[in-house]
Amino acid sequence: MTVISASDARANFQEIINRVEYGGERILIQRHGKTAVAVIGLEDLKRLEALEDAIDSDELRRAVEENDGFTTLESIIASRGNE
Repeated sequence: MTVISASDARANFQEIINRVEYGGERILIQRHGKTAVAVIGLEDLKRLEALEDAIDSDELRRAVEENDGFTTLESIIASRGNE
């Protein structure tokens, strides 16, 4: 993974887009010496979202099993601390 400063990212944004889109690079952008964001390609994002969906589905399945086949969306959200 490539790491660049926010000022370099700002000055070379089109190049960053090309490197990520066509070269498949993942680029971390730092602000004040700390990594702030990552620039990833659309396929990486789709894989991440699919993984998140799979995790959520597994959690839902487990919650249903633990509650004799019944649970509410509210109880799942509360158990995850996302209320």
